[in-house]
Amino acid sequence: MSLTIAEKIISNHLVSGKMAPGEEIAIKIDQTLTQDATGTLSYLQFEAMGIPRVKTGLSVSYVDHNMLQTGFENADDHRFLQTMAARYGVYFSRPGNGICHQVHLERFGVPGKTLLGSDSHTPTAGGLGMLAIGAGGLDVAVAMGGGPFYLTMPRIVKIQLSGHLPPWVAAKDVILEVLRRLTVKGGVGKILEYGGSGVLHLTVPERATIANMGAETGATTSIFPSDEVTLAFLKAQGREDCWIPLAADEGAAYDEVVEIDLDGLEPLVALPYSPDRVVPVREAAGVRVDQVIIGSCTNSSYLDLMKTAQILKGKTVHPDVSLAIAPGSRQVLLMLAKNGALADLVAAGARILEAGCGPCIGMGQAPPSGGVSLRTINRNFQGRCGTQDAEVYLVSVETAAASALAGVLTDPRRLGEPPAVTMPERFELDDRMVLPPGKNGEKVTILRGPNIKPLPVAEPLPPRLEGKILLKVGDNITTDHIMPAGSKILPLRSNIPALARFAFAQVDPAFAERAKAAGGGFVVAGENYGQGSSREHAALVPMYLGVKAVLARSFARIHRANLINFGILPLVFCSPEDYDRLDQEDELSIEALADCLVKDGVIDVLNKTKQFTFQVAAGLTPRQAQVIKCGGLLNYTRQQYIGETK
Repeated sequence: MSLTIAEKIISNHLVSGKMAPGEEIAIKIDQTLTQDATGTLSYLQFEAMGIPRVKTGLSVSYVDHNMLQTGFENADDHRFLQTMAARYGVYFSRPGNGICHQVHLERFGVPGKTLLGSDSHTPTAGGLGMLAIGAGGLDVAVAMGGGPFYLTMPRIVKIQLSGHLPPWVAAKDVILEVLRRLTVKGGVGKILEYGGSGVLHLTVPERATIANMGAETGATTSIFPSDEVTLAFLKAQGREDCWIPLAADEGAAYDEVVEIDLDGLEPLVALPYSPDRVVPVREAAGVRVDQVIIGSCTNSSYLDLMKTAQILKGKTVHPDVSLAIAPGSRQVLLMLAKNGALADLVAAGARILEAGCGPCIGMGQAPPSGGVSLRTINRNFQGRCGTQDAEVYLVSVETAAASALAGVLTDPRRLGEPPAVTMPERFELDDRMVLPPGKNGEKVTILRGPNIKPLPVAEPLPPRLEGKILLKVGDNITTDHIMPAGSKILPLRSNIPALARFAFAQVDPAFAERAKAAGGGFVVAGENYGQGSSREHAALVPMYLGVKAVLARSFARIHRANLINFGILPLVFCSPEDYDRLDQEDELSIEALADCLVKDGVIDVLNKTKQFTFQVAAGLTPRQAQVIKCGGLLNYTRQQYIGETK
C-alpha cells in the first residue's frame, strides 16, 4: 500500500484506532515542548498526576513568551519551570536562548519523529519532516507521562509546489497564498503535506515558515519531506546522525490536491484583521507605516535576518518608522554579531530585541494608537499587538525591510537586485543555555512564587445542565478574544483566579462578573469558535467561571479538545439556524446527557425563556465521553494511570 509522509509516521506510532479520516486514533509521542506562557500550568498538571519522571524520549521546557519582567511574576515562573525541569527530567532552555520553535528546529527536531507542543505553532518542525502537532498543555502533560495523544484522523491534502520562487518572493508569500485559497478554517481536520519539484528549492528555514503558518488555516499540522536539503541543514547543525530520508510513496493517495506554481507568485500581504485577507502588495502599496516588526517564530531565522541586514545595509530607516527586530534564537544572534550583520542592522536604526516572542503576543512594542504595524508574524487579530485600534499587516521580511526604508507599504521588487543570502555550511553551535536534567531529580526543591496558585479541577458531569446564556458571539472568535495575552495578562497564567477577571475582556468586559453572579452558564458562538492559539486557559478559565457548555456552529480543533479536557461540553447546532433563535440571557436546560454524548447522539436543549426545544450534538468518541463524565482529562488520567478517583 502506498503511503503519504504523514501516514508513514502515524502508522509507525499508532497505538490504537484505524487510519481512516474521521476515526479517533492514538499515537505515541516521541518529543514534547512547552513554553512559559502555557508550560507553568502544564507542569502543575503533570505534577498532579503523580508520575515521578517524564517518559518521552525528549521533553524541552522553553522560556520565550513571558520575557518582559515588569514585576516578580514572570521571573518566579521561570524559576519554577527550571526547578520543575530538573525535578522531572526535562531539558530547560533558559530565557534568552530563543523561541521554542526556532530552537527546536535547530537543536532537537528529528525527521520521522512525533512532537507534541503546548503551542499552536509546534508544526514549525514539520519543515524538518516531523509530525509536529500543537495541543493544550494538559494533553502535553499526559504525553510526558507516557500516555498517547488522541486525535481524529485527519484528511491529507497535498500542496503540490512547482517551479522556483521569483526574485523578492519569499516562503512567507507561499503560505499567504495557501491562506488566501484555504481561509482560516479551510485546513480544519486536515494535514497539509508539501511535495513537488518546488520543494527541492526551499531551504529548511523556508519550509519551517510555511509549516508554521499552516496553523492559521486550522490544519492539524503541516509536513515536508526529509531529503538532501534536510540533511544539509542537520549537518550544518552538527546533527546529521539523526537524519533519515522520508518521502511519500509513488502513487500515494491524497484526499485533495492544491497546486501552486511558485513561478507565478508575487509579494503578498495579509490585511487587518485576519491572516487570510490576502492581496498582492502592489494593490495595497502606499499605506503609511508607523512600525515594522521583524521576528517571531515564523520569520526570525538566520536566513531571514541576513536578508534584512543586506537590504538595510548602508541605509537608514524612514524617520516616521520604528523598526524592531527580534532574532529567533541565541544561535542566530551570535552569528549576526560575529559576521557584522548585527552592526548593519543597528546602524540602519533598527531596535534589537532579545531572542523571544515579544511583540507577536503583545509582550512589548505595541504600536501607537491608530497606528499601522507591518509584521512578519503569523497572526494579526485585532488587539493582539497590544493596541486595540492599531492595524497589523502580515508580510515577508523582504516587504517589511523595504517598507521600513520607504515609510509606506512597499513592493520589495522596487529595490532592484535582491540580496544574495545562502545557508551556512556550519552554524554557531553553543548549547550552554540549554540545561540538561540532572539524574537525582527527587532531590530538587521546586521553587514556587506567590503568583502560582493551586490548579482548579472540574467536577464530574451532572445529569442535568441549567443556566443562562452568559454570552453570544459571532464567527471566528479567537482564543485571544476568550483569554487575551499581552504584558498585563500573561504574567497571570499560573494564577487562574486573577486571570479569570480578563475572560472575554475584548468582547465583553463584564463577562467575568456576570458569570460569577450567575453561578456559571453557557456560551453561544458561530463558526470556527476558538481559532488561533493553543492556550488551554481559554477553556480552563471559563470552566473556573462555571461555563458548562459552549454551543457553536463549529469549533477549531485544538480549542474543542481543550474544552473536553476541562470538562466543558462542545455542542454543535444540528440546525445552524437555531443559533439565530438564541439571545444572551436566555435560560437553557439540558437533561439526559450521559447517553447522548457519542457520535450519533442528539441532545435536546430546552430554551426555558422562549419555550422551544432545539437539538445539538456533542459528537464525542467513547473515550472523550468518559473524559467529560469524569470532569476532564486530569481526573480521567488519574483514574487510568494512577488509579485515583475523584
